[in-house]
Amino acid sequence: MYVLIVGGGKVGDSLARTLSCEGYDVAVVEKNEKIARRIAENLDNVLVINGDGCDPARLEDAGIARAQVAAAVTGDDEDNLIICQLAQDTFGVPRVIARVNNPRNEITFQKLGIDTISSTTIITKLIEEEATIGDIFTLLALKRGKLSLVEATLKAKSPVINKSIKDIKLPVDSILATICRETQIIFPKGETILLPGDSVIALSTVEQEKALREALLGKE
Repeated sequence: MYVLIVGGGKVGDSLARTLSCEGYDVAVVEKNEKIARRIAENLDNVLVINGDGCDPARLEDAGIARAQVAAAVTGDDEDNLIICQLAQDTFGVPRVIARVNNPRNEITFQKLGIDTISSTTIITKLIEEEATIGDIFTLLALKRGKLSLVEATLKAKSPVINKSIKDIKLPVDSILATICRETQIIFPKGETILLPGDSVIALSTVEQEKALREALLGKE
Protein backbone atom coordinates (compact mmCIF):
# COMPACT_ATOMS: atom_id res chain seq x y z
CA MET A 1 0.00 0.00 0.00
CA TYR A 2 1.27 3.48 -0.90
CA VAL A 3 0.61 6.12 1.77
CA LEU A 4 1.24 9.83 1.28
CA ILE A 5 1.72 11.91 4.43
CA VAL A 6 1.64 15.69 4.22
CA GLY A 7 3.27 17.32 7.22
CA GLY A 8 6.56 16.17 8.71
CA GLY A 9 6.18 17.44 12.24
CA LYS A 10 5.93 15.23 15.30
CA VAL A 11 2.76 13.49 14.12
CA GLY A 12 3.88 13.06 10.51
CA ASP A 13 7.34 11.86 11.45
CA SER A 14 6.00 9.26 13.90
CA LEU A 15 3.38 8.10 11.43
CA ALA A 16 5.92 7.75 8.61
CA ARG A 17 8.33 5.85 10.85
CA THR A 18 5.63 3.46 12.11
CA LEU A 19 4.18 2.67 8.68
CA SER A 20 7.59 2.34 7.04
CA CYS A 21 8.73 -0.13 9.69
CA GLU A 22 5.59 -2.17 9.07
CA GLY A 23 6.38 -2.47 5.37
CA TYR A 24 4.20 0.23 3.83
CA ASP A 25 5.44 2.33 0.91
CA VAL A 26 5.52 5.85 2.36
CA ALA A 27 6.13 9.37 1.07
CA VAL A 28 6.21 12.61 3.07
CA VAL A 29 5.71 16.17 1.84
CA GLU A 30 7.08 18.82 4.21
CA LYS A 31 7.57 22.51 3.42
CA ASN A 32 10.20 23.19 6.09
CA GLU A 33 13.53 22.32 4.46
CA LYS A 34 15.30 21.56 7.74
CA ILE A 35 12.56 19.17 8.88
CA ALA A 36 12.36 17.52 5.45
CA ARG A 37 16.13 16.95 5.44
CA ARG A 38 16.03 15.41 8.91
CA ILE A 39 13.27 12.96 7.96
CA ALA A 40 15.14 12.00 4.77
CA GLU A 41 18.31 11.33 6.76
CA ASN A 42 16.55 9.28 9.44
CA LEU A 43 14.13 7.27 7.30
CA ASP A 44 15.94 5.61 4.41
CA ASN A 45 12.87 3.88 2.98
CA VAL A 46 10.68 7.00 2.87
CA LEU A 47 10.46 9.37 -0.10
CA VAL A 48 10.66 12.95 1.19
CA ILE A 49 9.58 15.96 -0.88
CA ASN A 50 10.44 19.44 0.36
CA GLY A 51 7.56 21.67 -0.66
CA ASP A 52 4.10 23.01 0.11
CA GLY A 53 1.52 20.22 0.35
CA CYS A 54 -1.16 22.65 -0.86
CA ASP A 55 0.64 22.81 -4.22
CA PRO A 56 -0.71 20.10 -6.59
CA ALA A 57 2.68 19.94 -8.33
CA ARG A 58 4.42 18.91 -5.09
CA LEU A 59 1.76 16.28 -4.45
CA GLU A 60 2.35 14.93 -7.94
CA ASP A 61 6.11 14.82 -7.24
CA ALA A 62 5.30 12.66 -4.22
CA GLY A 63 3.29 10.22 -6.32
CA ILE A 64 -0.18 11.05 -5.05
CA ALA A 65 -1.71 9.60 -8.22
CA ARG A 66 -0.87 6.09 -7.02
CA ALA A 67 -1.59 6.62 -3.32
CA GLN A 68 -4.26 4.49 -1.68
CA VAL A 69 -4.26 6.72 1.41
CA ALA A 70 -3.42 10.40 1.92
CA ALA A 71 -3.00 11.73 5.47
CA ALA A 72 -2.84 15.51 5.99
CA VAL A 73 -1.29 16.00 9.42
CA THR A 74 0.12 19.53 9.40
CA GLY A 75 -0.50 21.88 12.31
CA ASP A 76 -2.80 24.06 10.17
CA ASP A 77 -6.42 22.94 9.71
CA GLU A 78 -6.91 25.13 6.63
CA ASP A 79 -3.92 23.52 4.93
CA ASN A 80 -5.15 20.06 5.89
CA LEU A 81 -8.56 20.81 4.39
CA ILE A 82 -7.06 22.03 1.10
CA ILE A 83 -4.75 19.01 0.91
CA CYS A 84 -7.62 16.60 1.54
CA GLN A 85 -9.83 18.26 -1.08
CA LEU A 86 -7.03 18.08 -3.64
CA ALA A 87 -6.43 14.42 -2.79
CA GLN A 88 -10.13 13.58 -3.11
CA ASP A 89 -11.33 15.75 -5.95
CA THR A 90 -8.26 16.26 -8.13
CA PHE A 91 -6.33 13.03 -7.69
CA GLY A 92 -9.08 10.59 -6.65
CA VAL A 93 -7.27 9.12 -3.64
CA PRO A 94 -9.55 6.37 -2.23
CA ARG A 95 -9.07 7.23 1.44
CA VAL A 96 -8.26 10.62 2.92
CA ILE A 97 -7.51 11.28 6.60
CA ALA A 98 -6.95 14.63 8.28
CA ARG A 99 -5.50 15.75 11.57
CA VAL A 100 -7.83 18.31 13.12
CA ASN A 101 -6.10 20.69 15.51
CA ASN A 102 -9.20 22.68 16.46
CA PRO A 103 -12.18 20.49 17.41
CA ARG A 104 -14.57 23.17 16.12
CA ASN A 105 -13.38 22.42 12.58
CA GLU A 106 -14.16 18.71 12.78
CA ILE A 107 -17.73 19.07 11.47
CA THR A 108 -16.47 20.85 8.34
CA PHE A 109 -14.13 17.99 7.52
CA GLN A 110 -16.74 15.33 8.21
CA LYS A 111 -19.31 17.01 5.98
CA LEU A 112 -16.81 16.64 3.14
CA GLY A 113 -16.41 12.93 3.85
CA ILE A 114 -12.93 13.26 5.35
CA ASP A 115 -11.95 11.00 8.26
CA THR A 116 -10.71 13.13 11.14
CA ILE A 117 -8.53 12.17 14.07
CA SER A 118 -5.88 13.67 16.32
CA SER A 119 -4.04 10.61 17.60
CA THR A 120 -1.10 9.16 15.68
CA THR A 121 -1.93 5.68 16.89
CA ILE A 122 -5.55 5.83 15.74
CA ILE A 123 -4.51 7.32 12.39
CA THR A 124 -2.26 4.30 11.92
CA LYS A 125 -5.16 1.97 12.70
CA LEU A 126 -7.40 3.78 10.24
CA ILE A 127 -4.81 3.32 7.52
CA GLU A 128 -4.20 -0.32 8.31
CA GLU A 129 -7.92 -1.03 8.86
CA GLU A 130 -6.93 -3.55 11.52
CA ALA A 131 -8.83 -2.16 14.49
CA THR A 132 -9.86 -4.77 17.06
CA ILE A 133 -13.37 -5.13 18.43
CA GLY A 134 -12.21 -3.20 21.49
CA ASP A 135 -10.90 -0.36 19.29
CA ILE A 136 -14.21 -0.23 17.43
CA PHE A 137 -16.20 0.04 20.66
CA THR A 138 -13.85 2.78 21.86
CA LEU A 139 -14.27 4.80 18.67
CA LEU A 140 -18.05 4.32 18.74
CA ALA A 141 -18.17 5.48 22.33
CA LEU A 142 -16.12 8.56 21.43
CA LYS A 143 -18.51 9.40 18.60
CA ARG A 144 -21.51 8.97 20.87
CA GLY A 145 -20.08 11.34 23.43
CA LYS A 146 -19.51 8.77 26.16
CA LEU A 147 -15.73 9.05 26.21
CA SER A 148 -13.27 11.90 25.99
CA LEU A 149 -9.90 11.66 24.24
CA VAL A 150 -7.38 13.68 26.22
CA GLU A 151 -4.02 14.70 24.76
CA ALA A 152 -1.48 16.38 27.02
CA THR A 153 2.20 17.28 26.75
CA LEU A 154 3.90 16.76 30.08
CA LYS A 155 6.05 19.53 31.49
CA ALA A 156 8.78 19.30 34.11
CA LYS A 157 6.33 20.37 36.84
CA SER A 158 3.64 17.85 35.90
CA PRO A 159 2.72 15.72 38.94
CA VAL A 160 3.27 12.45 37.04
CA ILE A 161 6.83 13.19 35.86
CA ASN A 162 9.42 10.50 36.68
CA LYS A 163 6.72 8.21 38.02
CA SER A 164 5.87 4.76 36.72
CA ILE A 165 2.39 4.11 35.38
CA LYS A 166 1.61 1.72 38.23
CA ASP A 167 2.31 4.48 40.79
CA ILE A 168 0.11 7.11 39.14
CA LYS A 169 -3.38 7.62 40.54
CA LEU A 170 -5.73 8.39 37.67
CA PRO A 171 -9.45 9.13 38.08
CA VAL A 172 -11.82 6.18 37.95
CA ASP A 173 -12.74 5.07 34.39
CA SER A 174 -9.54 6.60 32.95
CA ILE A 175 -6.65 4.93 31.13
CA LEU A 176 -3.41 5.96 29.42
CA ALA A 177 -3.53 4.70 25.83
CA THR A 178 -0.23 5.78 24.27
CA ILE A 179 2.86 7.91 24.86
CA CYS A 180 4.56 9.81 22.03
CA ARG A 181 8.22 10.35 22.97
CA GLU A 182 10.21 12.18 20.29
CA THR A 183 9.89 9.80 17.32
CA GLN A 184 8.69 6.80 19.37
CA ILE A 185 5.18 5.57 20.07
CA ILE A 186 5.07 3.74 23.42
CA PHE A 187 2.23 1.57 24.63
CA PRO A 188 2.45 2.10 28.41
CA LYS A 189 2.95 -0.73 30.88
CA GLY A 190 3.13 -0.70 34.66
CA GLU A 191 6.88 -0.05 34.72
CA THR A 192 6.84 2.70 32.04
CA ILE A 193 8.23 5.99 33.40
CA LEU A 194 6.73 9.28 32.23
CA LEU A 195 9.24 11.95 31.22
CA PRO A 196 9.09 15.71 30.53
CA GLY A 197 8.09 16.35 26.92
CA ASP A 198 6.06 13.15 26.61
CA SER A 199 2.80 13.60 24.74
CA VAL A 200 0.29 11.28 26.34
CA ILE A 201 -3.04 10.18 24.93
CA ALA A 202 -5.61 9.08 27.48
CA LEU A 203 -9.25 8.10 27.59
CA SER A 204 -11.81 8.93 30.23
CA THR A 205 -15.52 9.36 30.64
CA VAL A 206 -16.76 12.83 29.79
CA GLU A 207 -17.43 13.47 33.48
CA GLN A 208 -13.84 12.63 34.44
CA GLU A 209 -12.07 14.61 31.70
CA LYS A 210 -11.22 17.60 33.89
CA ALA A 211 -9.98 15.38 36.73
CA LEU A 212 -7.83 13.41 34.27
CA ARG A 213 -6.21 16.58 32.90
CA GLU A 214 -5.46 17.76 36.44
CA ALA A 215 -3.96 14.37 37.32
CA LEU A 216 -1.62 14.60 34.34
CA LEU A 217 -0.83 18.33 34.29
CA GLY A 218 -1.75 19.62 37.74
CA LYS A 219 -4.25 22.31 38.53
CA GLU A 220 -3.95 25.46 36.43
